[in-house]
Amino acid sequence: MDLQQHLDELKELGLYRRMRLVSGPQGPRVVLDGKPVLLLCSSNYLGLADHPRVREAAADAAMRWGVGTGGARTVAGSMTVHRRLEERIAAFHGTGAALLHGSGYLASLGVVGALASEPGALVLVDELAHASLHDGCALAGAETRAYRHGDVEHLATLMGSAAGRPKLIVTDSVFPTEGDVAPLEELVLLARRHRARLVVDESHAIGCLGPGGRGALAEAGLEGEVDVVIGSLAKALGAYGAYAACDVTTARFLANRSRTLLASTAPPPPAVAGALAALDLLVEQPHRVDKLVANADTLRAELAREGFETAGSTTQLIPIVVGDAGLAVRIREAALEGGIFAEALRPPTVAPGTSRLRLAVMASHTKAELREAAQVLGRAALRCGFRPAAGVPVVATHGVRAAAFFDGQAPDITEVARAA
Repeated sequence: MDLQQHLDELKELGLYRRMRLVSGPQGPRVVLDGKPVLLLCSSNYLGLADHPRVREAAADAAMRWGVGTGGARTVAGSMTVHRRLEERIAAFHGTGAALLHGSGYLASLGVVGALASEPGALVLVDELAHASLHDGCALAGAETRAYRHGDVEHLATLMGSAAGRPKLIVTDSVFPTEGDVAPLEELVLLARRHRARLVVDESHAIGCLGPGGRGALAEAGLEGEVDVVIGSLAKALGAYGAYAACDVTTARFLANRSRTLLASTAPPPPAVAGALAALDLLVEQPHRVDKLVANADTLRAELAREGFETAGSTTQLIPIVVGDAGLAVRIREAALEGGIFAEALRPPTVAPGTSRLRLAVMASHTKAELREAAQVLGRAALRCGFRPAAGVPVVATHGVRAAAFFDGQAPDITEVARAA
């Protein structure tokens, strides 16, 4: 493969990605490549990443326990601070145990890979679930079937054809590219009926939904009704790492069978201590969650005023679907000129023909900033030839992204784009 030729093709197709330099902490305003901008693409939803108590906790942990852990947790890396955070997470979710992982990606791979390793197991995953969940299915090596996004009837049909087999249902609660919420009550009932295990990734819901920010399951009154809750420490909690909250037996099983835990260095003490401080702040200051919800409502209303259709979002994640990848990039760049940074999601992150700007609201945004952002995005869209009120043609997306991950390999993004 000619690497430079491949990069040139990605640029031509609007799929090239580069890392931008951010000066200072994560928002809501940052200096991006030397230019002051309003940040609308950060998962620092509650603004805790640079909170003084979180910073101080991380600094104190570095002085007390050092920066690194020296190895995997089962070898040399499980420390007092890890146990403290696991106990607090278990109490937060009302589960018997919690098990830390190095990142959300590693947690998804490890949990799904371990639970789906039973001989003859069938894994059923929402087609728009995060790539890490699909990759976990591939790691398990089990037969995997994708059900249409949020379609419980389709899921029931797939399960009905696999009577007698071990089954695992895998889904996000809040879908990061769509901003919508899974039909959790129906999924719980279906899992019970078919004696299937249910794994729910709450990474984009913890700190954002439910009483006290305990997530979409808590909002639906379903705490304790699923086998494993995967949560992130790197989003609303502003630190780094992830966890699996579950009963004690499941936690012990994962500690022995999660390959990503067994083969990864333990999370560093500063990040763990920072997450612990952030969790304390979330419990003490639930009004931060209320502010986030109100801000998301404000931005949706302002976008609607500009003529945008926000694709059914009900959370702090708000997609503006424009269709073409190149158009999404052009609108992003035009918005940047106006001081608004909203990242463009393109294949393979989303299906061909559904490229979008994905806006991420923070509790620390002001209403005036969100109003300004909607106006800038409206002008940027018009300048690039996209009329918000006209919308974008709906294309078939079922199975496009999911299928790309089932063989354990990321899709060829050049070919995905050409298929759009």
